[in-house]
Amino acid sequence: MEGASAPDRAGARTLRNLIGREWVPSSADQVLEDRNPADGSLLALIPLSNARDVDLAVTAARSAQAVWRETGVLERARIVRRVGDALTAHRKELAQLVTKDMGKTVAEADAEVGRGIESVEAATAVATAMKGENLEGVASGVDVEMLRQPVGVVAAITPFNFPSMIPLWFLPFAIATGNGFVLKPSERDPLPAERIAELVSGVEGLPAGLVNLVHGGREAVNALLDHPGVDAISFVGQASTARYVASRAAENGKRFQALGGAKNALILMPDANMQASVPAITSSAFGAAGQRCLAGSVLVLVGTRAEQDAACKSVIDAARALKLGPGSDPATDVCPMVSPEARERAERFIEEAVSQGMDLLLDGRTEGRSDTQLAPTIIETSDADSPVVRDEVFGPVLSVVRVEDLDQALEFLNRSRYGNASMIFTTSGKAARHFKSRIDAGMIGINIGVPAPVAGFPFAGWKDSFDGDLHANGTDAFEFYTRKKVVTSRWP
Repeated sequence: MEGASAPDRAGARTLRNLIGREWVPSSADQVLEDRNPADGSLLALIPLSNARDVDLAVTAARSAQAVWRETGVLERARIVRRVGDALTAHRKELAQLVTKDMGKTVAEADAEVGRGIESVEAATAVATAMKGENLEGVASGVDVEMLRQPVGVVAAITPFNFPSMIPLWFLPFAIATGNGFVLKPSERDPLPAERIAELVSGVEGLPAGLVNLVHGGREAVNALLDHPGVDAISFVGQASTARYVASRAAENGKRFQALGGAKNALILMPDANMQASVPAITSSAFGAAGQRCLAGSVLVLVGTRAEQDAACKSVIDAARALKLGPGSDPATDVCPMVSPEARERAERFIEEAVSQGMDLLLDGRTEGRSDTQLAPTIIETSDADSPVVRDEVFGPVLSVVRVEDLDQALEFLNRSRYGNASMIFTTSGKAARHFKSRIDAGMIGINIGVPAPVAGFPFAGWKDSFDGDLHANGTDAFEFYTRKKVVTSRWP
């Protein structure tokens, strides 16, 4: 947000970059405002760091990595375990920062931090995950072995919607495998990432400069993509930016993983257990105000018209009962959106749908209206290719589409440009098996509204939801942050 008055900005803290274990002012003079989504209060000023700032961070990471890679893999695993201990000790504090800076409810924020800590725990398996292979006697007196070594310096560019979890998708795996690390968190809510970097950099055994943080926007991103000292890029954000990051990283000879947007559908079969399914659907669609890349944003009703009507009414009634409010209120179900601009964007989708004659089954614009709050909104349409059905809204807006059977539902889902996740609610094992076999998406939920994989598995988006070949988390993470070296030897 721009344009704070002088008194409003007076006394606001200007964030600094973490370079070599020191908090250093950015050399840039432009700043953005970081505001609490719930009340609009100014939390901090965020510097728009430039290429010089990025160079300092990369240089520090490169220098520290030369020392760190020589640390034994078991010792690195122990130190990463200390990172997890430090984060666990400050879990409540980190969750409060997420609520204050991003807006999530207390429960959602705590779950997010917990998921991030799970990634740290998964990264401690590095001693097993980095093992190579060997083959003796491929020819007379000739042996071959394959080693895994760190790629060098890794940069992570992370989004606003999970300001603690997604940095922790990357940081622990990158350092466990022996790399230096530079984090560029979202400029919308950087406070959780700042505190994580502070905690991690203070862990005993980590070299100064191994973990660095640079605040900023597009200029900082481009500087990381162009810097010759950065060997790999990990990114999460909207699909168009993911494609840009992937293209520019490839042009510069960098390894990349770029996780993009989503448009996830929830199939509700007529045989589903409605008592369990409806809360899962509303939580998926409206939890975190719909600002999740695994949020269910299209409800596909299967069955007769009467079955569909009854199911739709149950979802509307449950959505209407959800409480809108600040994330700090334990009674809140639907938190504020991250910024007024995010709310305005979601509202434009609603207005366009209404102007096209779609049925507004539940209008969230009329309840608790504020700059950042939008109540659950449900729109039914017969146009399965309209923007509100096909494009990522990233807000508490659920579209409803009706089909006759599961095959029609699959045909509708598989036409999507995205392939992050798809979910089905059914008591039929046959239907569930057919669905998971035929759906073109990387993460599947069966009677699960948000099918987020545990950290031992990859976050496996498909199609326009992902650019690259190795995903975040799981064995993919160990693969991504290491390079293979094959040694062929003969000893006369």
